[in-house]
Amino acid sequence: MSFIYFDKTQLADFNSSSQKEFLETNKTGAYCSSSLVLCNTRKYHGLLVARQPQIDDNSYVLLSSLNETVVASKQSYELGTGQYPNTIHPQGYSFLQEYNGDKIPTWIFEIGGVLLKKEMLLAENEDRVLVRYTCLKAKGSIDIKIQPFTVFRKIHQVGKSNEQVSLNSNTVENGIEYKMYPQYDSLFFQTSKKANFTAASDWFYNAEYLRELERGYDFREDVFSPGSFTAALTKGEELIFSAGTKKSAAKKLGDFFSAELEKIKTVKNFSDCLEKAAAQFIANTKKGTEICAGYHWFGRWGRDTFISLPGLTLTMEKPAVCKSIIDTMLKDLKGGLLTNIGVGEEARYNSADASLWFFWALQKYTEYTDSSKKTWKEYGAKMKDILENYRKGTMYNIHMQENGLLYGGQEDVALTWMDAMVDNRPVTPRAGLAVDLNALWYNAICFSLEMAKLAGDKTFISEWKDIPARLQASFKNMFWSVDNSYLADCIDGNHFDWSLRPNQVFAISLPYPLIDGEMAVSVLQEVKEQLLTPRGLRTLSQNDRMYKGLYRGDQKERDLMYHQGVVWPWLLGHFAEAYLKIHGNKAKAFIKEIYDSFAAAINEYGMGSIAEIYDGDAPHKAVGTISQAWSVAELLRIREMIKGK
Repeated sequence: MSFIYFDKTQLADFNSSSQKEFLETNKTGAYCSSSLVLCNTRKYHGLLVARQPQIDDNSYVLLSSLNETVVASKQSYELGTGQYPNTIHPQGYSFLQEYNGDKIPTWIFEIGGVLLKKEMLLAENEDRVLVRYTCLKAKGSIDIKIQPFTVFRKIHQVGKSNEQVSLNSNTVENGIEYKMYPQYDSLFFQTSKKANFTAASDWFYNAEYLRELERGYDFREDVFSPGSFTAALTKGEELIFSAGTKKSAAKKLGDFFSAELEKIKTVKNFSDCLEKAAAQFIANTKKGTEICAGYHWFGRWGRDTFISLPGLTLTMEKPAVCKSIIDTMLKDLKGGLLTNIGVGEEARYNSADASLWFFWALQKYTEYTDSSKKTWKEYGAKMKDILENYRKGTMYNIHMQENGLLYGGQEDVALTWMDAMVDNRPVTPRAGLAVDLNALWYNAICFSLEMAKLAGDKTFISEWKDIPARLQASFKNMFWSVDNSYLADCIDGNHFDWSLRPNQVFAISLPYPLIDGEMAVSVLQEVKEQLLTPRGLRTLSQNDRMYKGLYRGDQKERDLMYHQGVVWPWLLGHFAEAYLKIHGNKAKAFIKEIYDSFAAAINEYGMGSIAEIYDGDAPHKAVGTISQAWSVAELLRIREMIKGK
């Protein structure tokens, strides 16, 4: 029985099926993605989206889509689907019989007595997408014409017709070499058997991306086609179309497709989907091994990397990958801060918690590999650099107060994970003593002392040994409210923010918790009653006048809602960890129920993965990115908690 499957009736409902998306990625950082009906609904969609390091560190849409035409019994049938002003043309989705995503994206078309199977595969270690067409049923021979549409532009932009586009292509084995603009890699379009290429350079105007319209962005694009390929097929025969940034051995494309397909595991259940999704975020780049925070529009984010790292690597028994990513990220350490976004000269350091989440990820790695005696020797200098900079003061007014608590922030900067900005001001002002930053700060100091003791670093121990107790006493005295039964979210001078948010969970969940006992029980009970949903924790209680339960509108409107009630799945990992820590094994059934409920989310939005966020209001519709690293990672960690690992 197929796990990711949609039948003819489901696919025929264009409004629904066009809002469900598939995603394939590879180890180079390339991806292939569109809607289930192969109508691009986002500027981020494309059948080959690859990095162009000779330009910058961003991803670029090279091959946007394909439009196939089948000629059978002198009748022509277009299989592509495109959204244009006030019309859908062509309407190839109406010929779809089924979609199956258990192994690779696979479609079955029925047209004029012909059954045609289309399979899409992204090569594991090169920027190449392969599409295999198999004629399952036909009376005599059919012709299939394949027309590629290209855009050659950054994923965050849309292309417009222009006179700079190249109209020339070069002949290669069973195909052509083509690139729209000189600064890009070429695309090599090739077929597994000889096909007739007809050059017909032309623009197609005003393709519309409806998800971008909803999000308030430019949603119309002009796409370009250099021509089309035509080949004959008979029943049982297959044709492979390849689009890659390097020339292939065309006659061996069939063997290459089969070899690549053999590497891919068929998903049979929810757990399989999480494991496949986990691998999709990790790429080997020229800068090192990196994690993409989410598809389609996120890149490498420091905070997201360290939060995601244990779930994406250690639960998958890949400690070497975990270490490689840690080492890659540490290359950009500056003034005790690890990057928020960007790499090298483009790095931005406006994150107070990325460096602190590094300690947590290293803790998990150390525990998994049983390498405590090596940790201080290898990472001690970096750990001390971060702690000492935070203690004396570094960028963005991040510094330790005399009472041991960590202060961070300015009025015009958002330094925590609640980082949405509107009109150059944080939507959720958290400058000051943030509850999560202090939980992470305490944990980082305690872990470092633990490692220093094992390594015999007496100097570090003498300088830091008195701080944890002072910090913890100050924290409990300032953050706890008997009347509210939970912790303040942020304190700045005499201003106490008592908004009920999930950030206080980290004071319990981290390996070195700041609170325990009845205080922790009370906090978790309030979080459970007011913030817990089947898809994660709300970012603000529904009882708060600032609560916003739906995530809609243009960027400004969405940013105003982003952390004001919207549900985030990744927070469940720490909620589960805290809950099990307080309530013990008897709570596993409750945590398992939360975990199991996500199986229904697999076919709701991004096929086989978990979304970035969900509406705070029921039925908690998936929104944001279709596949988010820390959403998947924390569910994998919850799976391990349930197992008792």
